[in-house]
Amino acid sequence: MSDQNDVRELIIIGGGPAGYTAALYAARADLEPLVIEGFQWGGQLMITSDVENYPGYADGVMGPEMMSDFRRQAERFGSEFITDDVTKVDFSGSPFRVWVGNDEYSARAVIVATGASARWLGIESEQQHRGRGVSTCATCDGAFFREKDVYVVGGGDSAFEEALFLTKFATSVRLVHRRDEFRASKIMVDRAEKNDKLDFVLNAVVDEILGDTKVEGLRLRSTVTDDTWEVPADGLFVAIGHDPNTGLFLDQLEHDAAGYLIAKPGTTETNVPGVFAAGDVQDHTYRQAITAAGSGCQAALDAERYLAALEGHPGTAMTAPRPEAAEV
Repeated sequence: MSDQNDVRELIIIGGGPAGYTAALYAARADLEPLVIEGFQWGGQLMITSDVENYPGYADGVMGPEMMSDFRRQAERFGSEFITDDVTKVDFSGSPFRVWVGNDEYSARAVIVATGASARWLGIESEQQHRGRGVSTCATCDGAFFREKDVYVVGGGDSAFEEALFLTKFATSVRLVHRRDEFRASKIMVDRAEKNDKLDFVLNAVVDEILGDTKVEGLRLRSTVTDDTWEVPADGLFVAIGHDPNTGLFLDQLEHDAAGYLIAKPGTTETNVPGVFAAGDVQDHTYRQAITAAGSGCQAALDAERYLAALEGHPGTAMTAPRPEAAEV
């Protein structure tokens, strides 16, 4: 058992844009947060090469560099970090208990910011080409494919949104789907069919991504005949869904059918008072670094108000009206 079991004000679980922003705000509020950031700290941005749509980085920035900046800023104000994974939690009563292996930590408030993970095709060449023409985010990377020929894999609304967005930049976009019917809504399919830049490759899957240092082509396979063929391609966008990293919390926190944590409207509060959810762990709509960071800020402010209310400070209870103006 760890000797770190003094009850803290706040524990933040997760080390991405949401977790680090929450840590920054909480540290500046003298909450001395403990951030259990995980072995794979930094979230999905650690496998993103160039980030050009985050305000303040006018010349763009590498994803890992940006996450290092976030982390360093939170650390500057006194955040403490554990680069390990949480293995168990107990939110049944206060103080809340969080375990990292055999080490137990306790806090009066917890922010869950464990993010979500994109689903991948599961082929070896996919991992080799991450950030070298293979992406899971058209909003993030679409501008790098101006006048290029790209493919999108998927059949739901997200895949169609990705494909339609890419037509703003790419010369051609082809959507690959393993069946000849789509899960996407009719309006999305109709919109795609009317777009001259967008074509469909149905009853097919991607067997292999071709190219040495970047994507140069794809090997496709028919799901009907099992025949394979190769096509030239400059990029591949995988849009087969995301999974929230919520397995540790599903038996204690309210969640939707997909496993995303549910926050009370207009807040980051979960169904357990004192436990808050920030970032992609509760956002299956936007999934951007900047929305995750904003959510982390909200969670820190919500946690600060919750802790102040516990101490009986006047006007700081969560049920009280929120300030009309807040520090930015």
